[in-house]
Amino acid sequence: MNIQISEIANLPTKHGMFLAQVFKEKQKEHLLIRTERFDCPAPLVRVHSECLTGDALFSRKCDCGEQLDLAMRLIANEGCGAILYLRQEGRNIGLFNKINAYALQDQGLDTIEANHQLGFAEDERSYEIAEYMLEFLGVKKIRLLTNNPNKIESLKSVEIVERVSLIVASNPFNENYLRVKREKSGHFL
Repeated sequence: MNIQISEIANLPTKHGMFLAQVFKEKQKEHLLIRTERFDCPAPLVRVHSECLTGDALFSRKCDCGEQLDLAMRLIANEGCGAILYLRQEGRNIGLFNKINAYALQDQGLDTIEANHQLGFAEDERSYEIAEYMLEFLGVKKIRLLTNNPNKIESLKSVEIVERVSLIVASNPFNENYLRVKREKSGHFL
């Protein structure tokens, strides 16, 4: 992989102080957010795919923004961990196609059916860059913050010693989305 790596900068957040570093892969810039202390035997790690609508605009159609917020809080409280913020908007179909998928969902399709209607697989994401970032950090074991069994299967370069659930409350706008994630994608919800 041809990856450029930025300098490390302080990132003060509502959950406390983190360190930030960017891993540039072709045209995508992935963000590593970690605690200053990172020498624990198995840091708490969240591999989070970008969700502009949920993370920045607080959309209630998904649980992404709430999961990111909870992950940051848990990692800050733990004092040893990281968030790998991967630029894979809309399960890696991009913002344009994600909004088109939202429009199809408004017409009654579920998230998977909408992706298929647009010519995409259920999930187009990959996690090679996440493995690269973890290897760069010298991490051998992690406690993974996820409900997604595919992330567990995809991270082969590290030992996942524990899966930590990220369960957030549902709302009337995301109940069907969460049901589909559980029933069709096997998420632990």
